[in-house]
Amino acid sequence: MAGQSKTYEYAVRDRAGKLVKGRVDAPNQAAVANRLREMGMAAVSISEVNTGGLNAELHIPGITDKISLKDIAVMSRQLATMIDAGLSLLRALTILTEQTENKALQKILNQVRTDVEVGTSFSVALAKHPSVFPPLMINMVKAGEVGGFLDQTLVSVANNFEAEVKLRGKIKSAMTYPVVIFIVAILATIGMLIFIVPVFAGMFTELGGELPTPTKILMAMSNFIKVAIVPIIIGLVIFAVWWGKHKNDRAVREKLDPWKLRVPVFGKLFQKIAVSRFTRNFGTMIHAGVPLLQALDIVGETSGNLVIERAARSVQESVRRGESLAGPLSNHSVFPPMVVQMMAVGEDTGALDTMLGKVADFYDEEVEATTEQLTSLIEPLMIVVIGSIIGSMVIAMYLPIFKIFDLIK
Repeated sequence: MAGQSKTYEYAVRDRAGKLVKGRVDAPNQAAVANRLREMGMAAVSISEVNTGGLNAELHIPGITDKISLKDIAVMSRQLATMIDAGLSLLRALTILTEQTENKALQKILNQVRTDVEVGTSFSVALAKHPSVFPPLMINMVKAGEVGGFLDQTLVSVANNFEAEVKLRGKIKSAMTYPVVIFIVAILATIGMLIFIVPVFAGMFTELGGELPTPTKILMAMSNFIKVAIVPIIIGLVIFAVWWGKHKNDRAVREKLDPWKLRVPVFGKLFQKIAVSRFTRNFGTMIHAGVPLLQALDIVGETSGNLVIERAARSVQESVRRGESLAGPLSNHSVFPPMVVQMMAVGEDTGALDTMLGKVADFYDEEVEATTEQLTSLIEPLMIVVIGSIIGSMVIAMYLPIFKIFDLIK
């Protein structure tokens, strides 16, 4: 049909030379190119996206409607590019709303654009959606509005969130294989106990002989699993629902967060992740011009660990009394001496944001190296453990075979 709107995917380069991708609905490629020129950008590529047939977008409430940190990072990057190109905030929000792929984010952006249109400041409009836009972003945008450098602030937000997405991706990719193997091993063990062990046990019992002790133990486990499997599954579902609702409760985190830093093997990894997130967020906010006390209040909440949050609170009290920033951190073991010393140097030289950025980069690399080491360590250990469990079950099942000939006689 003539004039029918189609979805096009485009790629452009911003003034810093970074490739920015996005989607937009338009009648044809020429209309997309014209719109990009209005934004002050030259298209590197424009291609039509097939949204019909088998490629039609699947809508699953609660899953496809989810707004991820990556969506916010892409949105911040595109918005910064358009504002830097000279577009007004309202015009940039209008274009961004039209081209955003995520329907849930598109709806939120439309509400933000409407608020801005009636005179509400951008930061206040974002603050109306705290479950979508992190406090870090809201406060940095506010600082950018006051200082008149909103485009630079949005670039900092995008860089920060992209680094966080990259960090999460590294951790997930490193842990996916061990977790999958562990789940498969559990399912295989349960399957053998429910379906295979009873067959062997029944065959041996019919012969009228006495089963060996290991086989009796295996039979008892099999009988227990057959009875308990349904209650166990129900219990796991109930726990998963409860955990989804209460994992961020203060009472739960009071017990869980300190334990995470002390747990064997993984404790060091959790510590490095928390320190990396704290220093990156803190440095980004200082660089964006957010007041020091306000920045400390926010980075404590966004660190993801109450131990770090308590440390940030103690630093706040120190700064209020006119004391140093790095001093109180030395009283908290979660911060390694190197971090404290580098922050002290940054504070003395007036380059705290730069020093925090270097610390964050260092710990990002440390997290990557640690996850690789853990993966290389976990894989052979899991193979040994799984092999031992399955092997023990097989031996227990086949032990009675050695008595079959005596039973037949």
